[in-house]
Amino acid sequence: MPEGVNPPTGSPLPRPDDPFDGVLVVNKPAGPTSHDIVDRIRRRFGIRKVGHGGTLDPRATGLLIILLGRGTKLAELFMNSDKVYEGTLRLGVATDSGDAEGDVIREADPGAVTRDQLEAELRKRTGDLRQVPPMVSAVKVGGVPLYRRARKGQTVEREPRLVHIYEFALLEFAPPRASFRIRCTKGTYVRALASDIGEALGCGAHLESLCRTRSGAIGSEQAAPMDEIMHGGREELRARILPLRMFTDTERMRF
Repeated sequence: MPEGVNPPTGSPLPRPDDPFDGVLVVNKPAGPTSHDIVDRIRRRFGIRKVGHGGTLDPRATGLLIILLGRGTKLAELFMNSDKVYEGTLRLGVATDSGDAEGDVIREADPGAVTRDQLEAELRKRTGDLRQVPPMVSAVKVGGVPLYRRARKGQTVEREPRLVHIYEFALLEFAPPRASFRIRCTKGTYVRALASDIGEALGCGAHLESLCRTRSGAIGSEQAAPMDEIMHGGREELRARILPLRMFTDTERMRF
């Protein structure tokens, strides 16, 4: 703008770049919730706006996208992205939540289950699927998260949701456990798949462990352990932050 010329009324000057605006890729340990991780980073580094690009269950590990400052505007981009997980099925034990957090509701000998049978069940669950959200989930019905109703012993009707499974591959079969890799759309409940597979095989099953390895274009090789992040200073954090320009045309984003 020429010297002495004021900017047009109603057109604020663009906000200068902040090196703490961007994306931090964390390797989440088992135990804390995604909100716990957000809160710890906010408090440790004094960053006012911190969010995430998709939750992981407390027991789940792996890739957690943390959004800092103006990076919080990218939440929908990451939440809508496809995901890749690796996990372990525990055959012969069914739980009321579909994972290792729940109470055991059934046990049976899985010794008769073969690798071919299990692979066939995985193949049946590729492509488009309609999943009913588990009662132990964050989905809201009537404004109340389902897990809160579940804690009170309530069960409510849930609408099935369409998801897509691109790949569901058996990695290792060592009864009573089997490891797998799944590539899927957002909103896929892997523990619900585990329960369904156990029912189909006649022995019951639950999701014993789950690790997210990819979210959209971000892979686990870009993630830093949570302990390393928390023990470093602001300059170390700054060096780990992926800038906004890597994910979008910043000139078109409205901040």
